[in-house]
Amino acid sequence: MGHLKLMKVLVTGGSGLVGKAIQHVVREENGAKEGEEWIFLSSKDANLMDMGETRAVFEKHRPTHVIHLAAMVGGLFKNMKFNLDFWRNNVYINDNVLQAAHEVGTVKVVSCLSTCIFPDKTTYPIDETMIHNGPPHESNFGYAYAKRMIDVHNRAYFQQYGRCFTAVIPTNVFGPHDNFSIEDGHVLPGLIHKAYLAQKEGKPLTVWGSGIPRRQFIYSLDLARLFLWVLREYSEVEPIILSVGEEDEVSIREAAEAVVEGLGFKGEVVYDTSKADGQFKKTASNAKLRKYQPDFKFTPFKQALKETCTWFVDNYDTARK
Repeated sequence: MGHLKLMKVLVTGGSGLVGKAIQHVVREENGAKEGEEWIFLSSKDANLMDMGETRAVFEKHRPTHVIHLAAMVGGLFKNMKFNLDFWRNNVYINDNVLQAAHEVGTVKVVSCLSTCIFPDKTTYPIDETMIHNGPPHESNFGYAYAKRMIDVHNRAYFQQYGRCFTAVIPTNVFGPHDNFSIEDGHVLPGLIHKAYLAQKEGKPLTVWGSGIPRRQFIYSLDLARLFLWVLREYSEVEPIILSVGEEDEVSIREAAEAVVEGLGFKGEVVYDTSKADGQFKKTASNAKLRKYQPDFKFTPFKQALKETCTWFVDNYDTARK
């Protein structure tokens, strides 16, 4: 083993939706390569909003590579209530993680952004060159600007120190180990939980909003597989969108219908149009990804959703909700 170059990968936010998916790919799908060591951090290991604790955990593990997933996250309605908290907490986390990684000589950091960082008023499809072209949607501007600043951070570390710090921009992620909170979760896990309860109580499933907005959804396990490719092979500092194609975009109504099918829900479905819709669409281009990975196969949406519904039912007592 002496001649083998070791790669020590530290994953922040390792107990969340994407962190758990990466754990699954690394451990259950033999995704780890010889000479790689994987460490998954959770909030129990360090408060990443505190620079002292962040430094200490990076000094302890001294990673050569970092996948940075840790963030304060939430759905539309939580964002609308707490824009300041989303801004401050995420700015602290990101600054501490990137600086601590730099201090211990980490070779590469891959951070996780979000399509909500893109300008609200824009042309579609959006691509990686358009991040800073205008303000994000006002509903979650705190989170969006904090995430957008990672791109600025990465370019500055490269310019000043030659660091290969980069970022991926996934579209809406879903899968096992998601946060299925009805109040604070994202749209799909919230719908799954609502449909589960409505089925149990013999009540209608109420979908917030009109059902008209459109989204691209990416299964967490597909995202995890792409993360490993980015970590090992993608050499640009400029970010890359990880998403299904534009043709795979679905409406919230279609997503709700897929949840109904995935859970075998038999009741009535009603749309509460007094609730906000959020952004109408955020169609993203995956042309850059396809240039690098023309043959990557995404799990079909209905299959991935069915697997997520099954996981939620099987793990109802312990699932985040």
